[in-house]
Amino acid sequence: MRPTVHDIAAEAGVSLATVDRVLNNRPGVRSVTRDKVERAIATLGYVRDVAAANLAKGRSYSLIFILPAGENSFMRGLEAEVRAAMAHSPAERTEIAILSVPAFDARALADAVAEAHRRRPAGVAVVAVDAPEVTQAVKRLREDGIAVVTLVSDLPGSMRDHFAGVDNIAAGRTAGNLMGRFLGDRPGPVAVVAGSMLVRDHRERLEGFQGVMRQCFETRLLLPVVEGQDDAALVEKLVGALIERHPDLAGIYSLGAGNRGLVAAVEKAGREMKICAIAHELTPHSRAALLSGTIDVLLNQDAGHEVRSAIRVLKAKADGLAVIEAQERIRIDIFLKDNLPIEQA
Repeated sequence: MRPTVHDIAAEAGVSLATVDRVLNNRPGVRSVTRDKVERAIATLGYVRDVAAANLAKGRSYSLIFILPAGENSFMRGLEAEVRAAMAHSPAERTEIAILSVPAFDARALADAVAEAHRRRPAGVAVVAVDAPEVTQAVKRLREDGIAVVTLVSDLPGSMRDHFAGVDNIAAGRTAGNLMGRFLGDRPGPVAVVAGSMLVRDHRERLEGFQGVMRQCFETRLLLPVVEGQDDAALVEKLVGALIERHPDLAGIYSLGAGNRGLVAAVEKAGREMKICAIAHELTPHSRAALLSGTIDVLLNQDAGHEVRSAIRVLKAKADGLAVIEAQERIRIDIFLKDNLPIEQA
């Protein structure tokens, strides 16, 4: 049976009010009495239920999510998950705000992190751009005792507390293995379309993909990476140019967003049955392309799990509690048209 505050009071020979003052580090307790209470806590092996204490005190957690603006369907889905969490804020004892910044704009992101810092929240979750000014802004948050979780794209040099996202190197390696196996002996080069090399998740996916292709499918020509800035119109233009320059193009790995443009370019060229296309994130547009056969494989991460994980971790860090790593691990889903989850109404 777990020891209680009543057991501590009895062991130390003090009142419940005194135990409460010690546990909450409030003044009005003599040092000798405080020592007796702390010895009783150690002797009994008492572990405080911080969550229950905060519930009793009516404490809420102010959290800020910093998300990229724009037409990226996955990011809009991520934002929708944050807004869904906001709707449950009273039950979860959270107060959540969203700051939007232009995608891939490091200076704007650093300014948004600084704005979050000025608001003094309990924690900040941010889709990171890997740039020195962003790293420094996040470090300043941590040095001031504000917990930080990076979402989707990591920033490990920033002292952040936790990353809520998939293993992107593993995701890239998975895409490489699938591409090589799907193509088999079919001739022709493979193209890679990224969003921006400024974000770590895109760089890591590229690293994993190229590593497997060069190690296991070394005879396959990999074309230079093109960056579509996660913009569908730009991606359509770039992919159209790739198909025109390389009429024998065998595969395309889209490791970012803007896949509406990829689909449009491939279908416009009439190559949907001849090009193996592997992309990321299950959205209404990518789902339709998977079902039609224009996209062969989708690698997906659960945006809802990432948002819920970020909230759990930020609350735990604010309370000084440990994070349950197994609970916060984000898995990589692999979808073919045959195993798509049922679309929610």
